[in-house]
Amino acid sequence: MPWHRCLWRKTRKPSKEFVVHASGNVTFAVVGFGYWGPHLVRNILLCEGAGVAWISDQDDARLQEAGRRFPGIRATPSLEEVLCDPGVDVVAIATPVHSHHALALKALREGKHVFIEKPLTASRRQATEILAVAAQFGRRVFVDHTFVFTPAVQKMRQLLLSHELGRPLYYDSVRINLGIFQHDVNVVWDLVTHDIAILDFLLQGTMPVTASCTGTAHFGSQHADLAYLTLAYEDDFIAHINVNWLAPVKVRQVLLCGDRKMVVYDDNSASEKIKVYDSGVNVRQREDIYEMLVQYRVGDMHAPRLETTEALSNEITNVVEALRDGAVAVADGEAGLRVVSILEAADASLRLGGISVPIVPLDLAALLDGKRTQLDGDGLRKTKPHDDLTPSLHR
Repeated sequence: MPWHRCLWRKTRKPSKEFVVHASGNVTFAVVGFGYWGPHLVRNILLCEGAGVAWISDQDDARLQEAGRRFPGIRATPSLEEVLCDPGVDVVAIATPVHSHHALALKALREGKHVFIEKPLTASRRQATEILAVAAQFGRRVFVDHTFVFTPAVQKMRQLLLSHELGRPLYYDSVRINLGIFQHDVNVVWDLVTHDIAILDFLLQGTMPVTASCTGTAHFGSQHADLAYLTLAYEDDFIAHINVNWLAPVKVRQVLLCGDRKMVVYDDNSASEKIKVYDSGVNVRQREDIYEMLVQYRVGDMHAPRLETTEALSNEITNVVEALRDGAVAVADGEAGLRVVSILEAADASLRLGGISVPIVPLDLAALLDGKRTQLDGDGLRKTKPHDDLTPSLHR
């Protein structure tokens, strides 16, 4: 069985109204041709059953670059031109976070599915509205949580689900490098997003109970460039995430510890990204003298063989199969909403000096029902198609 079909959690199969084609290609339009857009175009073109009809950006130099690199694809500064094309199935949005909400709503109301760069939106309210509009128009939302499609993270989830690691105890991540400073979001929204998406995938959608985040902004910037986030889950599981734009070296390392075995994931390693250690502790309580007896267990280490496929390629394949064949979407809008909800709590804690902020559990059905009522009441469904976008929306 292909790797991308064997590990997704069981969920309701999409209804027929969500499927684009019974056969044939799924056609994308890529909006935003900055850093990430070219990667999207390249991987879509390499995916069997997918194609790119349009590249859209409001920067003339980027459009010229798109024409040079992909001469067979139409390039335009006009989002209206893209959305008017009935041959476009999916609009892939690779623009700054603040523009995701407006662009996604326009695409959904024109009957397009959307594939949105992480994070889904800049707030839980915006994410909920996108999901509500998608449901109203019978369209689907996918979020670009690329790391959950890496063979390494897939292996970590397999080790958890097979209980080889035992009961999960903690997740500790260091994600630091020099830059890239973002102009529209802080380091939490930029880098922590990856780890929260990984945790959401590993824990099958289980959300933390509280978030506590400290950090600081140097050089007079309003956006924190260094942060430390702690997420507390039920059953004493805890996650700690260190992110930094000011480190002299690039570190991408995750420790996932269970009470049987431990995993070290080094994304910078060329050959052994995952190492599994048969190490841990055995604790026995001696009630007669009220003390714990701790025995340390140090066993072998092995580095499992991983596939060498590119994560973004795997992700595009999953989107295509979800739309064409009704396969389960891995990083869907609900996953994006959960990630944004945790980011919002972490950001609130950061602004409040690190106090513990409770994370409200998601009742998606109630959220969507409330948002649908609001949309019907305030007339947002009657928004005119092709309203002009400000020039700042495209990265």
